Amino acid sequence: MQQEAGGGPNGELSLRTLAMPANTNPSGDIFGGWIMSLMDLAAGMAAIGHAKGRVVTAAISHLSFLAPVKVGDAVCCYAKLVRTGRTSLVLDIETWALPQRIPGQRVKVTEAQFTMVAVDESGRPRPLAGGQPPAPESTTTSASPASGVGTRSGSSSAR
Repeated sequence: MQQEAGGGPNGELSLRTLAMPANTNPSGDIFGGWIMSLMDLAAGMAAIGHAKGRVVTAAISHLSFLAPVKVGDAVCCYAKLVRTGRTSLVLDIETWALPQRIPGQRVKVTEAQFTMVAVDESGRPRPLAGGQPPAPESTTTSASPASGVGTRSGSSSAR
């Protein structure tokens, strides 16, 4: 279990929620897929601000589950912009738990790197700042209209 020793979370708080019984796996721990979905939302919310518009998830890498999350823990996702490309942003996302069973404690439970791509109204990659829009690609995009965050499938060389 990685506890906050000399340093706390890296980045800005992007999302905070409470782990509930409905989010458990058969072992009674919080399901890793639920944590991943929170991280994706946190990355999307942070990237929208930097991209000044809609983004989609292009890749997730270096995903590590470091410690279990229990029912009742507050779950906090932090986002830090690492680099930008022509159409993409790479963010480090850390997830920390505030265990209900250990008041005052903060534990790093998950970390990963998310690549987000800025897209236009048609779901095609668009430059982050100025420039010509990229050529159409053979990809599909699904997005939540309310959040402006989507998931992208297909390959892209426009990053």
